[in-house]
Amino acid sequence: MRAEPSPPVAVPELARRAAERGLVVAVVGASGLVGEVLLGVLAERGFPVGELRPLASPRDPGRAVRFAGAELPLAPVSAERFAGCDLVFFAATADLSRALAPQAVRAGAIVVDKSSTWRMHPEVPLVVPEVNPGALAGARLVASPNCTTTGLVLALEPLRRAAGLARVVVTTVQAVSGAGRAGLAALAGAEDARGPFAAPIRANVVPLCELPAAEGYTSEETKLRDETRRILGLPRLELSATCLRVPVEVGHGASVLVETERPLALEAAAAALAAFPGVELRAELPPTPREVAGTDAVLVGRLRSAWDGRALWLWEVSDNLRRGAATNAVRIAELLLGR
Repeated sequence: MRAEPSPPVAVPELARRAAERGLVVAVVGASGLVGEVLLGVLAERGFPVGELRPLASPRDPGRAVRFAGAELPLAPVSAERFAGCDLVFFAATADLSRALAPQAVRAGAIVVDKSSTWRMHPEVPLVVPEVNPGALAGARLVASPNCTTTGLVLALEPLRRAAGLARVVVTTVQAVSGAGRAGLAALAGAEDARGPFAAPIRANVVPLCELPAAEGYTSEETKLRDETRRILGLPRLELSATCLRVPVEVGHGASVLVETERPLALEAAAAALAAFPGVELRAELPPTPREVAGTDAVLVGRLRSAWDGRALWLWEVSDNLRRGAATNAVRIAELLLGR
């Protein structure tokens, strides 16, 4: 697999502050599912936080969150809260990010945003650190992809480097936590509870993650296509997706049919996947959402040939709250520190 050169992306001033005093870090949406996991990942990875400011929507009732063994009160988010911040993570609504992320940048912070607001903005890099770290160079506002996209591109990139990509067909099976606390509540509620879904989720499979929009595709399906193309640097990649919601709490999976540009033997594909950072190949029993929950790996299995060797099938699964969201955001920040 060829090396992918990239320009240096570390921000020397940020690294200096981290070493001298620790960083002033704000987390917008700290009380949400992804926000809570993000706080845990920051603590687990020893991220150099000198001061943490957990922020929430003004509509969120005042309560506390836990970070590194301490209980910290939530404060309502506002532009004034960004004064003196080095780094701001947004794990909240698209509206909050649209309104406040530019203000955080103007206040002098670097922003890593998990909402969909900035992902396709031509001046904002969309980054999975193992795949396109060079896109971070000089950025003050960085977008992190949809949690489904993260796992998919990590499984596709080794194959792209080995043999190019011509066509990809994806069917995802997505956990209810991808829809936040409302999704978990629907799974735990009455059997006919729909919650944020198009149909009841208990003992069911819902073949829509949202209602269809353009040409019958949902926004989840178009996000997966467009974000994958952008991160991989393949704007014309033929990719079509069907996204399903399944009665699983945590862990998004995808069945993926990949046609490469050049012939790729199964043994070579397996070697490329096994060698890629963040990816673990399971040659025996295929991985499941239960196995991947609480981890940062993208697990790949069921590698097999299709179309007389012109394509291959694979199955990938990852924790949508951690690898797909929180850990990706923290890894972006670590790259900016030169880690």
